[in-house]
Amino acid sequence: MKKFFQEFKTFITRGSVLDLAVGMIIGAAFTAIVTALVNGILKPLINAIPMGDMSGLITMLVPAYTIDADGAKVIDLAASVYINWGDFIMAIVNFLITAFVLFLIIKAINSVREGSKKYKGVKISKEQRAEFKALGMTYKQMQDHVKKQQEEEAAKAAAEAEANKPETTEQILCEIRELLKALAPEKTEEKSE
Repeated sequence: MKKFFQEFKTFITRGSVLDLAVGMIIGAAFTAIVTALVNGILKPLINAIPMGDMSGLITMLVPAYTIDADGAKVIDLAASVYINWGDFIMAIVNFLITAFVLFLIIKAINSVREGSKKYKGVKISKEQRAEFKALGMTYKQMQDHVKKQQEEEAAKAAAEAEANKPETTEQILCEIRELLKALAPEKTEEKSE
C-alpha cells in the first residue's frame, strides 16, 4: 500500500501533470474571458447589423402552439422541435475568436522566447550598465552593444586561432609543389641557353 501511494505521489508531482492542471485552470479562465467578449461585445455588434440577430435564426421542424391570453395561437419554442442556426453560427464565431486570441498569445510568447534566446548569455556588469546609462542607452541597446562586442571578440579570437593553426601535411605539400612549379621554368631556360 505504501508503494502504491509513493507511485501516486511521483505521478502527481511529475511536471507534465502539474502543467496539465495549470493549463486546465488557465483554459477555464480564458474560456470565461472569450465568452464575455463574444456575448458582451461582439454579439451586440452583430445584432446591431440589419439581419444580424442570430438568436432568432431557426428552422422550425415540428411547431408546437399555445394559446395566449388574447386567444391567439403562439409558437411554444420549449415544446417545438427546431434547428437553432443562430446558436450554431455564434459557436463558430466563438471558436474563431478563441483560436485567433490563442494564436496572438502563442505568437507573443514565442517572440518573447526568441528575444530571450537572442540575449541569452549577454551579461552586463554594473560598471557597464552605469556607463551605458550615462550615455542614455536603453537596456535593449545595452544588450545589443554588449552582444556586438562579444561577437567581434569571438570573430577576432577565431581569426587568431585560424592564423596560429599549424599547417597540415597537405598544405605543406601544396606549397612545395608551387615552389617546384616556380623553379621549373627557370630550369628549362637554363637548358635552352
